[in-house]
Amino acid sequence: MAILDELVTQIENPDLRARIAAEVEKLAKQKKFGLVFEEHLPECTPLWDIPVKAGRKAALKTGHVNDFYTVLKIEDGVATCLNKDKSATAEFPVEELVCVAEFGEPIYPYLKPIDTVCNAPDSDLWHTLIEADNYHALQLLEYLYAGKVDCIYIDPPYNTGARDWKYNNDYVDNNDQYRHSKWLSMMQKRLKIAKKLLNPNDSVLIVTIDEKEYLHLGCLLEEMFPEANMQMISSVINPYGTQRLNEFSRNDEYIFFLMFGRSQPAGIVNEDAPEQSYWKTFRRGDLASRRGQPKGGKAQFYPIYVDDLTRKIVSIGDPIAHEVDRHTVQGMPGCTTVFPLRDDGTEMNWCVRPEAARTLLEKGYIKAGTANYKTQQIYPILYLRSGTIDDIDSGKLVIDGYADDNSIIAHYVQQKEQMPQTNWHFKEHSARDYGSNLIRDIFKDKRFTFPKSLYAVKDCLFLFVKNKPNALIVDFFAGSGTTMHAVNLLNVEDGGHRRCIMVTNNEVSDAEAKEMSRRGLKPGDEEWEKLGIARYVTWPRTVCSIEGHDVNGNPLKGNYIGSDIPMADGFKANAAFFKLGFLDKNAVALGRQFKEMLPTLWMKAGAHGACPDIGETVPEMLILPENRMAVLVDERAYMAFVEKLDEHPEIETVFLVTDSDSGYRDMISGLNVKESYQLYRDYLDNFRINAVRR
Repeated sequence: MAILDELVTQIENPDLRARIAAEVEKLAKQKKFGLVFEEHLPECTPLWDIPVKAGRKAALKTGHVNDFYTVLKIEDGVATCLNKDKSATAEFPVEELVCVAEFGEPIYPYLKPIDTVCNAPDSDLWHTLIEADNYHALQLLEYLYAGKVDCIYIDPPYNTGARDWKYNNDYVDNNDQYRHSKWLSMMQKRLKIAKKLLNPNDSVLIVTIDEKEYLHLGCLLEEMFPEANMQMISSVINPYGTQRLNEFSRNDEYIFFLMFGRSQPAGIVNEDAPEQSYWKTFRRGDLASRRGQPKGGKAQFYPIYVDDLTRKIVSIGDPIAHEVDRHTVQGMPGCTTVFPLRDDGTEMNWCVRPEAARTLLEKGYIKAGTANYKTQQIYPILYLRSGTIDDIDSGKLVIDGYADDNSIIAHYVQQKEQMPQTNWHFKEHSARDYGSNLIRDIFKDKRFTFPKSLYAVKDCLFLFVKNKPNALIVDFFAGSGTTMHAVNLLNVEDGGHRRCIMVTNNEVSDAEAKEMSRRGLKPGDEEWEKLGIARYVTWPRTVCSIEGHDVNGNPLKGNYIGSDIPMADGFKANAAFFKLGFLDKNAVALGRQFKEMLPTLWMKAGAHGACPDIGETVPEMLILPENRMAVLVDERAYMAFVEKLDEHPEIETVFLVTDSDSGYRDMISGLNVKESYQLYRDYLDNFRINAVRR
C-alpha cells in the first residue's frame, strides 16, 4: 500500500489524484492486501437493568440476542411486540423479555457492587473483577484508563471446535463454516480497544493460543500492531502430551508478546546453568575483522609476549603495519610471541588497541590460557569485556584474589541474568499439575477446564513488570482468575503494589444451559446466574486464594513453588467484584443515579482504598481522602469544598457536578489537583459506550 500511496502523489491532475486516492482507500478497507475475513455483525447487548417498556427493543431471554422486537404496548404483564423485520407481531410475558441495544446505540454503563474480599484493611490496593461481556467492559476501561495500562494478558477461547465460546449469543462449534472468521471478528473488535488502553511508550500485550488459530492470530496482530516488537514463544504446558487419533500428540501452545515503546523482557537467572565464565577470547572471530580489513582496525595487530615457564603475559607490543611480515618482528628471550591467528593461519586482529590491552594487563583483566603447540597461535589469549568490568564495578562480580600470572580470580554473587529463550520447557508450567490440580484443591471438584498454570502466567507477567512495582495489569478473558492470583503472588514475593483488573462473563456451559432450560430456568434467574463462570469459578477462586482456604473454609496445603510462602497464609490484598449494568440516560442527566455512578468514579480516580458507599442520601459534597478523590455534588457549596480540599493534599482527582462549561472552568482554575472531570455532562459524553467511533 505504501508504494500505491507514493504513486498516487505523483499524479499531477488534482481531481484524478483525489479520485484514485479514494478508490485505493476503498481497496485497503476491503483487506485484500492483508488478513481476509468476514466482519460479522457485532453482538447486541442485553440491558438487564433497563425495564421493558413500550417503544424499547427487547429479545427473549432464552432466544438469540439479535432476534429482537420492538415493544408496541404492554397490558396485564403481556408485551405486544413487532419483529425487527416488521413482518409479524407476537405476544410474550414481560418477564421473559430483556431490553437490548444494537451496535452503535449509546448505552451508559455502571458498576453494580456484588461482593468484596478484604484481607489487607490497612492497604489502599484494591483489585477488581468485572462481570460483563468483555467488549463493553473494554469500552468502559478505555474511558477510565486510556494509555495507562502497563500489561494486558489474555487467554482467549482457542476455537478448537468444542462448544466453548459464544458469538452473538450462540455457541460456535466445529460444524460452523464461518467459525474462523467469527473468531477473528470477535478478537479484532476487542484488540482495537485494548490497543487504546496500553501505554504506547512502555507496555506489553501477551496473548496465548494453540495451533488452531495461531497463524490467523499472528497475522491479525501484525496487521493491527505494526509499531510493536512482536515475538512468539513455544511453551510446553503438557509434558505428558495429549493423544489424538491419527495426529501428533500435542504438548505445547504459543504465546505472543507484543512490546510497545521501550518495553522489553527482563533478564532471568537460570539456576540450573553452570556458572558463567567471565573470560572471553581476545582474538576477533569474524573474517571481516581480519588483518588489513577496515572493520578490524589498523592498530589491532600486534605481538603479545607470554613467558613459557610462568605462562604470564610479560609485555604487549606495538601495532604492526599491514605490509610488514609478522615473522620479522623481534621476539623476547624465554617468551613465545603470540599473534591473533586462526588455525588455518589467517591473520586476524585483537579486540582492542595495545594501549587498552596494557591497561587490562595492569588490572589483571587479560591472561594467557594453556599452550597448545598444535595450533598456529599456541597460547589462547583471554580477557574481560566491558560488560564484565561493569559487573566488577557494580559488585555483581566479586574479585577473590589473583593467580600467579596476576589475572583475577572472581565469582558472580549470583548467576548473571540471561534473556529468556523462545522455547519454554519448565515443569512449573504444566497446566495439569499447577492449573487443573490447583483449581481442584480450591473447589474440591472440577469446575473449570484447561486452566493455565499459575506459574506460567506469573512468569509471563514477571518478565515485563519486574521493575514496575505499581503496574496496572488487565485480563479481559479472565476465565478461572489465574491472572489476579499470579499478580498477588508477584506482589508478595517482591513487595510490589501492582493492581489487576479482570473481566469475565457469567456464561454457563452448553450442557448446563440445556439442563436448566429444560427445567424452565432462564438467564437472569438466580439459580442460572450462580452457576455462571464469574460467580461459580472466578470470584470464589479470588476469595479463596486471597484468604488462603478452599471453598469449604479449610486451609490450603503446601507452599507456592520456588518460595517458602504457605498457600494457607493467603495474600495481603483486597478485591472488589462488580457486575456491569446500564443506566437510563435521562435519569443520569437529572442526577438521579449518582449512587450507581460512584464505583465508576472510584475506578476513574485509580481505585484507591475500598469503594465508597454513600447510602441512599446524596450529600452536597464527598471528601474521600482514603480514595484520593472528592466530588462536588452541589456547586453552591464550592467555597466550602475548596476549604476541605486544602485540608487534604492527598486528594488527586476531583469530580464537579455542573451543567455550565464556563462555571466548570472557573471552578477548576482554583483547584490544585492532578485530574478533574465535569459531571454529568462528562459522564454522558465520555462514559457512554457502544457508540460507533473511529
